[in-house]
Amino acid sequence: MRVLVFQHLEVEHPGSFREFWRDRNVEWTTVELDAGDEIPPLKGFDLLAVMGGPMDVWEEDQHPWLVAEKAAIRRWVAELKRPYFGICLGHQLLAVSLGGEAKMMASPEVGLGDVSLTDEGRADPLFAGLPERVQTFQWHGVEVTRLPEDAVALASNDAAAVQAMRSGRTPTGSSSIPRSSPRRWRTGGAFPNIGRACRRRLVRTARRISRGKSRRYFRHFAKPRLRSTAI
Repeated sequence: MRVLVFQHLEVEHPGSFREFWRDRNVEWTTVELDAGDEIPPLKGFDLLAVMGGPMDVWEEDQHPWLVAEKAAIRRWVAELKRPYFGICLGHQLLAVSLGGEAKMMASPEVGLGDVSLTDEGRADPLFAGLPERVQTFQWHGVEVTRLPEDAVALASNDAAAVQAMRSGRTPTGSSSIPRSSPRRWRTGGAFPNIGRACRRRLVRTARRISRGKSRRYFRHFAKPRLRSTAI
């Protein structure tokens, strides 16, 4: 299996997914869009994984490569009909690339918080084995406010009605950050001020979550058979 990764910042990489991909002999190619990397021909890949980033989906003037990225996502999902997995910005990009809408939230969602699976989410293989209410790590100030025509919400909470979505039979996205690693939590990634603000809460909560349980959650998000999903 070959995975194409769209990355928008050096530290916004697949994180813990790389460990599971290595264990399963999955190959991946990273395209660092903000650094000027060109998008390769899509047909040689089996899964498109789109990471997060500090930019917003509408900032095409500041980040012109967003235009080509959205076009590639549309072609991947609508024309090639191959599995897509988007996280945070990748979740928002899936929605707007397919005709949905994303806007600034009334208040950013940062830190650990619960999301609830919808009826569609409970029936989706992506969340198989997970409880109806799932604790996730959030780090976003934009939410999907209108789903694409054939999309459904898989998870929600009071902060954002579309915490995870599926478009058609395969494309999936999520606003939470299941790829986060302990090192990422310690450093705060590219956003140290937010990292310091979250750190105490993260440490307290992490003590209540066993490593085994965390790895079980990660394993569901890292399966190579993922359909087009945005989280």
